[in-house]
Amino acid sequence: MWSAVAVLGLAVAYLAFTFFQVWSASRSDDRRRADAIVVLGAAQYNGRPSPVLQARLDHAVELYKQGVAKTVVVAGGKQAGDRTTEGKVGYDYLRAKGVPDNALKVEVGGTDTYEELSATALILDNAKLGNEVVLVTDGYHAYRAASIAGEVGLAPHVSPTDTDTSFGSLVREAGAVAAGRIIGFRRLRSVV
Repeated sequence: MWSAVAVLGLAVAYLAFTFFQVWSASRSDDRRRADAIVVLGAAQYNGRPSPVLQARLDHAVELYKQGVAKTVVVAGGKQAGDRTTEGKVGYDYLRAKGVPDNALKVEVGGTDTYEELSATALILDNAKLGNEVVLVTDGYHAYRAASIAGEVGLAPHVSPTDTDTSFGSLVREAGAVAAGRIIGFRRLRSVV
């Protein structure tokens, strides 16, 4: 009986610690000079970015103009029924905002964070750009995105958007991070 209570206590402590890490990362902007800015995908609607994707893209423009990196990678494939990819929508949006074509790389195959970051690592490696990146995503997603980036060989820093982060989002992310650290983020993709 006491061993079950001890295991339960350890599990609760692990989840609480993980929640703290996710919450803390959601409030931290770790922007710095890097090899590339990576904008993680989010929904798009018939070629127009959703408010979440637009906030990420606008933040990437700000970072680019501040000289954080000379290259911006926009990531994201398409969901069932989509006519275009999140990456292509991001590319078009950033071009319209004045980011030059030679500063952009596009990842269009990823349907989740792991796939997007794995493909981004390959894109950066093939272009001989280095692996230090500033990830642009929502605050609640910052810790898991950085963990996945590290798992696929990137050296991540995160500069989250200033969009609101709900308690529910933090709880879900803490659960995903807790599970991902135990079974691996690549394996977690097939579970959720």
